[in-house]
Amino acid sequence: MNARRVLGVVVGVMGILATAVACGQSSGSTKGPVTLNWYIFPEFSGAFVKSAAQCSAHSGGAYTIKIQTLPNAADGQRQQMVRRLAADDSSLDILGLDVTWTPEFAEAGWIQPWPQDLRQKIEKGTLKTMVNTATWNGKLYSAPFNTNTQLLWYRKDLVPHPPKTWKQMISMADQLAKEGKPHLIEIQGAQYEGYTVWFNTLVNSAGGQIVSPDGKRVVLGQPAVLALDTIHALAHSNGADPSLGNQMEDQNRLQFEAGRAAFELNYPYVYPSAKADVPDIFKNMKWTTYPTVKDGVPARVTIGGINLAVGEFSKHKAQAFAAIQCLRNPQNEIRNAVLGGLPPVLEKIYSQPAFQKAYPMWKAIFDTLKNASVRPKTPAYQSVSLQISYTLTPPTGVSAGLLGTLRSRISDAINSKGLVP
Repeated sequence: MNARRVLGVVVGVMGILATAVACGQSSGSTKGPVTLNWYIFPEFSGAFVKSAAQCSAHSGGAYTIKIQTLPNAADGQRQQMVRRLAADDSSLDILGLDVTWTPEFAEAGWIQPWPQDLRQKIEKGTLKTMVNTATWNGKLYSAPFNTNTQLLWYRKDLVPHPPKTWKQMISMADQLAKEGKPHLIEIQGAQYEGYTVWFNTLVNSAGGQIVSPDGKRVVLGQPAVLALDTIHALAHSNGADPSLGNQMEDQNRLQFEAGRAAFELNYPYVYPSAKADVPDIFKNMKWTTYPTVKDGVPARVTIGGINLAVGEFSKHKAQAFAAIQCLRNPQNEIRNAVLGGLPPVLEKIYSQPAFQKAYPMWKAIFDTLKNASVRPKTPAYQSVSLQISYTLTPPTGVSAGLLGTLRSRISDAINSKGLVP
C-alpha cells in the first residue's frame, strides 16, 4: 500500500472517530474538535508541525493537535513530563518518550496500555526491536514513532577499505598515526548516557546483556569482559582522541569535520552537517555498518528513537490513540526522515525507491536496525546508566578488573540501594 492509499485509510478512520465523538462516545469537548497536546522534543525541520496540521485537518473535526515543545536535552524532557504526571496533569494527551522510558512510565501508571485491536495494528510491519522498547510486562504501552542508530563514518581518502572489527580499526588508526595522517577514532567517552550506549553496544555485540530481560538481575559475564577490553584497547591506542573522556556526539562531529579523525561512530545527522559545513571533508565521507567485537559476528548496535504514548490522565484518550496512528503513517514517517533525518520505524518504507534515493545510507541503517540491541529494560534505567558511566570513567582507567565493581553498582541501582553518583 503506498503512502497516498494509507493516508486515505487514515482519513476514513478519522471520519468514523469524528462521528463517535459527535454521538457522545468520548469524554472530550462537546463543542468542536478537542485539543490534543503533543509533548515532543524540539524538531527544527518543521516535519512534525506539518504532520500535526495534516492529521488535525484529516480528523474530520475530531481533534486539533497542538505541539508542546519539550527542552532540548533528554533529561530535561523527562523531568518536565514526570513533574506534570506526578501532579495528575490532564493536559498531557500524547507523550514523546525516549525508548528507555516506557518501563518507568508504565510502572508509575502514567501511560495507557494500547487496546488489543490497536496493538496489532501498531505492531504489524514495525521494526521488532522498536516494538520491544515500547513493551513492558507483556503490554504495548507506546507506539514506535522514529528510530535511530549509529554507523561507522570514515574518510575514504585515508581508508579505501573500511574496517570490519574494532581490532582492525585500531590497527588502521595506529598505521595512519605512524604516517603522520589524520587518525583519530571518534566515540562517546564522556561520563553521560552516551557512554552507556557505547558499553551496551559492545556487551550485546559480544553476545551478552547488561541485565536480564525482566530487568531484575545483572547479567554481564564474559561478554562484558570483552567489552571492557575493547574500551581499554582504544583508550591506550593512537586512535584515542586526547579528549575521549569529554567527548559526546557533537564533539565527535566537530573533530571529524576539523579533519583530525579518520573514523567516527555517530548518528546519521553528521552526514548533512558535513555536507553543509565542510564540503572538502564531505566529498571523502563514507559510511558502513558498526565494527564488530567478535570477528564474523554482526554488531548489535544500541537502538534509539522516540515512542508515542497516551497520558493516563488525558480526557481525550480515544482521540489521542487515533492521532498517534496518523502521526506515524507512512507519509509522515517519510517526511520525518527526509526533512528531519529521523529513520522510519515502518519496515516497508526502506524498500521504496524514492526513500532510498533521498536517504542514501538507508541500507546500512536498515541492516543495523535488524540486528539492533536495546538498552537495559528496567524502571531504574536512569540509575543503571549513571552507575555504568560513573564506573567506567575515565576510559583510560577501564580494564576487565572493573567487572566486579560494575556488577555490584548496577545491582544496587536495580534494587534502589546505595547512592547514585
